[in-house]
Amino acid sequence: MMFKGIGALLVVMGCAAVGYLLSGSHLRRERLLQNLISTLEYMNCELQFQATPLPQLCRLAGENLGGVLRDFFNMLSDELDAQIYPDAQACMAVVIAKFRQLPKESKAVLTTIGKSLGRFDLQGQVSGLAAATAECHRYLNVLSTNRESKLRSYKTLGVCAGAALVIILF
Repeated sequence: MMFKGIGALLVVMGCAAVGYLLSGSHLRRERLLQNLISTLEYMNCELQFQATPLPQLCRLAGENLGGVLRDFFNMLSDELDAQIYPDAQACMAVVIAKFRQLPKESKAVLTTIGKSLGRFDLQGQVSGLAAATAECHRYLNVLSTNRESKLRSYKTLGVCAGAALVIILF
């Protein structure tokens, strides 16, 4: 009887942990988009006022970040320096393919950036960054709408699924 109780507790705790992981993933996606917005604004300023070359711009953007975005922009800078691919869009696509841990929203925004950087004149690149920033804001608004209720729902569903499994199995 004691082993059943321990097993039931472990099932409930495991399912609850999955719910908490889902809520943490949601928060990480929001934080990543916020960091991406600040990076795009920084890149926009660098382009407008310094006319920084694209590989150096990506490296500077990477220096101001942490985590997966820092690695992403540093790898993008290395790809642009190597000049293996004909344009920034191809380099961006290669680097995005290597970063599987990026959420789909971030990949979509980075793909938008790749379409304009290095392809147009300065004003076209600035407007491309502005479009990508607006896209980030849209995704962030979708994620933050009813955030607290979504996070609570993930956690509650995890615990309830664990309780349901205990009832079914035991």
